[in-house]
Amino acid sequence: MSAAAVPPVGARIRQARLAKGVSLRALAREVGVSASLVSQIETGKSQPSVSTLYAITTALSISVESLFDAYEGQAAAAPAAAASAVPDTVLHALAAFAADPGRRIGPLVAAGERETLELDSGVVWERLGHVPGTDVDFLLVTYRPGGASSGSGGLMRHAGTEYGYLTSGELVLTLGFDEYTLHPGDAVCFESTTPHRYRNDGTEPAVGVWFVFSQGVR
Repeated sequence: MSAAAVPPVGARIRQARLAKGVSLRALAREVGVSASLVSQIETGKSQPSVSTLYAITTALSISVESLFDAYEGQAAAAPAAAASAVPDTVLHALAAFAADPGRRIGPLVAAGERETLELDSGVVWERLGHVPGTDVDFLLVTYRPGGASSGSGGLMRHAGTEYGYLTSGELVLTLGFDEYTLHPGDAVCFESTTPHRYRNDGTEPAVGVWFVFSQGVR
């Protein structure tokens, strides 16, 4: 099967947006990015980062899996073609935070058995567990020196709430118009619809445990 036969992610995003009657500008405003970027993603001129893809699917109340439901069946027959059409980071994201909500991760997850996602922006997510029927990501998050939750520097927002506890290093949280510096032992909690961004300005990794509740959006 040729690469063209794999349904483009951007085209599926556009289909979902139009089906819900959401304008391009309205979606961009909800996600916290420019309308130009959304247009480039939909036309295949730009690939979304994991955080942007997560924000877009949340804003449209669709699952990340729905954008790739044809991929799994085609990957075995034509892995090279599929890989050329779907970025590796997105495939890792599917395994890391968009797993089947009915699949249990645990009850024991050994240190060497965690699902791991490394973002291009210098952030590593390790999934610590999942209980079927719940809508929460239980994560060990590492921000490498210079790492940030948004590689573009923009603030992100999505449905749900998040709780974080920093165990080592220092992390800067931009939340709306405010900025906070987290030290080991500090905790944060806020509605994820508030524009936000994490970054590590230090020389040591910043590590913490995060719970992100998506409030049923999958």
